[in-house]
Amino acid sequence: AAAGGGGPGPEAAGGSEELVLTPAQLIRSLEQAWLNEKFAPELLESKPEIVECVVEQLDHMESNLKRAKAGDLKVSVHRMEIERIRYVLSSYLRCRLVKIEKFFPHVLEKEKSRAEGEPSILSPEEFAFAKEYMANTETYLKNVALKHMPPNLQKVSLLKSVPKPNLDSFVFLRVLERQENILVEPETDEQREYTIDLEEGSQHLIRYKTIAPLVASGAVQLI
Repeated sequence: AAAGGGGPGPEAAGGSEELVLTPAQLIRSLEQAWLNEKFAPELLESKPEIVECVVEQLDHMESNLKRAKAGDLKVSVHRMEIERIRYVLSSYLRCRLVKIEKFFPHVLEKEKSRAEGEPSILSPEEFAFAKEYMANTETYLKNVALKHMPPNLQKVSLLKSVPKPNLDSFVFLRVLERQENILVEPETDEQREYTIDLEEGSQHLIRYKTIAPLVASGAVQLI
């Protein structure tokens, strides 16, 4: 992604065409990613292009402020907007780091096992952080507890020890694109399968794993 007016963003990998966004569209994309990350129980796909372009856009806005006349009311308004965007960006990145720390073995396992061409859930910096966090955790456990235990108990599986994200938790969402025949409950011996249509603009409380693909595609927005 690249924001018009904020300088060109990095070219997409593989030489594919780059999606060009206006500054307003870029900030909306950041806010959407922020809300989804904030309310989703699992770590979502990494958005490094959006983050990089927002940083570039903030630098561009700061440069414009330096050229503005002192005492101009617009300067105060633009300064407030810059601080708001910085807050959203830092909150988004902080939310992702909290999830990485909470679910680090599962995050790394998912990242390592993803198919070629499948979107990454970690930026390169986040991947390095997760690996270091896991290594430090393993070292801490060995030094503090495991070395004092019998040899047959000195191995621990972090994948089994650290809880997984609860994908069965319920989330609020707003529908951005109409969806038909969304499977809410599969057929069982006790009940028939239950499907619903999601009308554009409607809001719902629904199990996260039911609509996780729609969050990833941008068809729904968590709220």
